[in-house]
Amino acid sequence: MFYQLARHFLFKLDPEVAHELTIKQLSLLGGTPLDIFFRQHVPSRPVQVMGLTFDNPVGLAAGLDKDGEAIDAFGAMGFGFVEVGTVTPRPQPGNDKPRLFRVIPAEGIINRMGFNNKGVDHLVEKLKKTRYQGIIGVNIGKNKDTPLENGKDDYLICMDKVYPYAGYIAINISSPNTPGLRQLQYGAALDELLVALKQRQTELAQLHGKYVPLAIKIAPDMNDDELAQVAASLLNSQVDGVIATNTTLDREMIFDMPHANEAGGLSGRPLQAKSTEFIRKLAGHLKGAIPIIGVGGIDSPLAAREKIDAGAALVQIYSGFIYKGPPLVRAIVEHLR
Repeated sequence: MFYQLARHFLFKLDPEVAHELTIKQLSLLGGTPLDIFFRQHVPSRPVQVMGLTFDNPVGLAAGLDKDGEAIDAFGAMGFGFVEVGTVTPRPQPGNDKPRLFRVIPAEGIINRMGFNNKGVDHLVEKLKKTRYQGIIGVNIGKNKDTPLENGKDDYLICMDKVYPYAGYIAINISSPNTPGLRQLQYGAALDELLVALKQRQTELAQLHGKYVPLAIKIAPDMNDDELAQVAASLLNSQVDGVIATNTTLDREMIFDMPHANEAGGLSGRPLQAKSTEFIRKLAGHLKGAIPIIGVGGIDSPLAAREKIDAGAALVQIYSGFIYKGPPLVRAIVEHLR
């Protein structure tokens, strides 16, 4: 009931203004007695994935709390894990505004944010201060002005800095809003990046005395041959996990709806079936060797179950959370046995 009232107010605002206001308020209330407005009891449903034990399989997807401002608040809502970022080595403003659009008839969102964030050093300070006891994933990317051929260096810089504080590290090579980034998903570019990341992971594990898993986040806009090649690269490099999927450039499901012609990645219900089928195919290639974190249009317990039936070990929500609020977390966990 509280969220329905809050949403009624927030949806009257510009989407990005509403987002910034929400994160600011959550950052102020998280960890205080006033978190009673969103704190909820969510049953424990422990699951082991990537060598980690998650209190429940429902996580917050990257992009909602880019700078780790409200980790404690999201923890109070009952998320089994929280993924922050995408963060880059240096702060950057992202793309020009407006860059965030609600597709309300389809319960979708289009964004072309462009990795706007305060930089990895700012995020690290937030990670040091959080009281959240759950698993925190840190999603890392490259700065827009870093040439693609040097992109690997940006990932390694971020990895070095967040490694001591992350439960796992997500490698974002699939955002459609940083020019050329998706080229890192294919062929020699992907293999070179994976080799460098795994080598650095080994070095950091020895340095810090702990092993932090690496998960690669990929896009749904691949044909079957491309997916097969990506899966082969992931298997060959022995990455710890794969997050499927990022947003889509496909507009088929919303072609006649408001904002359908806006550039950027589409998320929410229009992505639901596409991402689930993608996960099913990916799981067929991976054959259980690499766990999948399923994301894309999860807005109900049934949608979450479909992702898990397709092969996902964990799920994440973003747009569904925007439209349904914290009760969605509890509903999904209660129905995932």
